[in-house]
Amino acid sequence: MTRIKVCGVMLPEDAAVAASAGADAIGVVFAPNSPRRVDVQQALAVRSAVPALVNVVALFMDQPASAVREIADALQPAMLQFHGSEDAAYCQQFGRPYLKAIGMGGAAQDDCAAYPGAAAVLLDGHAPGAAGGSGETFDWSRISAWQQARPRHSPVVVAGGLHPGNVAGLVRSARPWGVDASSGLESAPGVKDHAKIHAFIEAVRRVDCANA
Repeated sequence: MTRIKVCGVMLPEDAAVAASAGADAIGVVFAPNSPRRVDVQQALAVRSAVPALVNVVALFMDQPASAVREIADALQPAMLQFHGSEDAAYCQQFGRPYLKAIGMGGAAQDDCAAYPGAAAVLLDGHAPGAAGGSGETFDWSRISAWQQARPRHSPVVVAGGLHPGNVAGLVRSARPWGVDASSGLESAPGVKDHAKIHAFIEAVRRVDCANA
């Protein structure tokens, strides 16, 4: 089954809907310049709406290690996600499982063996060094090389411009380990559209059943 992450969640009710619809993970964003940025109290409220066995992922971008550590200690997320220029040593220092986002847009060069210690790499549509959540897709034919090069313990999650209308095509053709959506499930930045969440997850699960 394809793992599904709903990212950029700011409201407890959105987290509850995503979890009940079948999301495997809920992402909360602490990146300073994101329109979906939450503080610790907001993130704790979101976490309180997430049932057991659904993971909370805390997203950061080029932030001081002390800030990441303080937030992680307060929130106790299942996983950290790094969206900037953080190197492997930086990501590993917190002693927690982590996702590392790789910008696949612009003049990105594939380094499929990077971050071998990551729980997964997240291929996103933004250019290297840019923020995620922009709604940009990338050339999905590049996914295969990453899948073949990654160790089994560090699979590939695909993000970037995913929405209910295109995620089935991605899952059918590329069969990624996971998918991650944010802006494609919104009516406004940070405001999730519950109908889109349901449609997105249902589209993934239909393809999963057909691929089984």
